[in-house]
Amino acid sequence: MSDPSANKALRTTPLHDAQVALGARMVAFAGYEMPVQYPQGVLKEHLWCREHAGLFDVSHMGQARLRGVSPLSAFEEVTPGDFIGLKAGKQRYSVLLNKTGGIIDDLMAGRPDDDGLFVVVNGAGKDHDFKVIDDELAGQVAIERLEDRALLALQGPEAAAVLKAHAPDAAALVFMDTRAMSAFGVDAIVSRSGYTGEDGYEISVPASAAVDVWNTLLADDRVRPIGLGARDSLRLEAGLPLYGHDLDETVSPIEGDLAFSVSRKRRDARDFPGASRIARELTQGPARVRVGLTVLEGAPAREGAEIADAAGTVIGVVTSGGFSPTLRQGIALGFVPPAHAEPGTPLQVIVRGKPQAAVVTKAPFVPHRYVRKL
Repeated sequence: MSDPSANKALRTTPLHDAQVALGARMVAFAGYEMPVQYPQGVLKEHLWCREHAGLFDVSHMGQARLRGVSPLSAFEEVTPGDFIGLKAGKQRYSVLLNKTGGIIDDLMAGRPDDDGLFVVVNGAGKDHDFKVIDDELAGQVAIERLEDRALLALQGPEAAAVLKAHAPDAAALVFMDTRAMSAFGVDAIVSRSGYTGEDGYEISVPASAAVDVWNTLLADDRVRPIGLGARDSLRLEAGLPLYGHDLDETVSPIEGDLAFSVSRKRRDARDFPGASRIARELTQGPARVRVGLTVLEGAPAREGAEIADAAGTVIGVVTSGGFSPTLRQGIALGFVPPAHAEPGTPLQVIVRGKPQAAVVTKAPFVPHRYVRKL
């Protein structure tokens, strides 16, 4: 896994040396040198996270505080979510929109305490994201980029039991809760969320404490380090989009199967960027829609593979695809016209010039295991 930033000077996270010491294979990703896998390999890392607890370094992502007189209402000017109604201790998944309703990035924004809005954006686009927010909300909010913090994700069915020993207050959280708390002896921001479909947490800590937190968690036999390779296969099984692949500035939340990110209140008000397009797509339907595909034969369909209907006419394209370690077969995400989006619809994917049978499958491919009640 690599990206166009490979030819630029790469940044490193506070955990870089600790990962190299563990034998990680490092690659360029989002402008950083990041671990794609550890010696046990992607397949074992993936299955370990599904069965136990996996530890991810996601410190390349952009963390920031938005402060001002009314940062929640101001944030609604660039997103379609209900942030005015966001309760203390909660966070929301949302999207940063351009003027035509395309997705500039997807993000998490929450209220772990009373210090404005805590926002986490993707690493590859964070500089652009924060510039857009700053330009659009100038005079309303001040952005403090938290460059002095690291971000770790602890994911898997044993994550809660592992974390309880180091952050007792985290035990009371449910999915999409977020709290500022003491954890590992430092000031942390902990949310019960993640990018794997499993129960788990994302843990923001001071960069100076990152290695200690990392090593403390890895001292638990239930925890192993997980690289970008397994992170990608886990999120694909969970049916979660990856920005720059399944989402970009041409894709609306409706096309991207993210209609839930447009709150009902905001739909009625139509007071967000690109509202006319999104309202039209909600009522009339979009021209294309993101779907899941199970590849029934042959090699996995990778990004860029064409999608054809049963008669062989090309109707769409795969945006993410690979082998599912859990299901032991190929799965993919891609865009097709709505007429071909019903689960169970037989389609084909063109791999190395050859058509292979596929079927539209409702995502997630592997059921989510988020904890919504304690």
